[in-house]
Amino acid sequence: MVTNTSGKKKTAVARVTVREGEGRVRINSQPVELVEPASSRLKMLEPFRIAGDELRDGIDVEVHVEGGGVSGQANAVRTAIARGIVQHTNDAELRDAYMEFDRSLLVNDVRQSEPKKWGGPGARARYQKSYR
Repeated sequence: MVTNTSGKKKTAVARVTVREGEGRVRINSQPVELVEPASSRLKMLEPFRIAGDELRDGIDVEVHVEGGGVSGQANAVRTAIARGIVQHTNDAELRDAYMEFDRSLLVNDVRQSEPKKWGGPGARARYQKSYR
């Protein structure tokens, strides 16, 4: 059985395919062990730590991620993998464990950066005004 899911964070989008296999996790066609920085790798593998390593041995996870930065991509991959595992195993207890640990494992973070406006250096900040 093959399961396709996706995850988003800011402008990063991760698409995941979960299928029966022998525990391979590939991010953009390269093994997850080669992903740098290490903090991103740990973030991406969080769903497996919560679910248990025996679950990882039975499935292959293929991830394609694009857009955003390093942290946004790591969070998008994390969400997509967790959703894929829950959908593939159809396990309500695992879904509850993910929700209890961190809701963003299963629910996309819809927050986006606000666009810059005229009259200032950023979205909200304004240029200083001098009277003297």
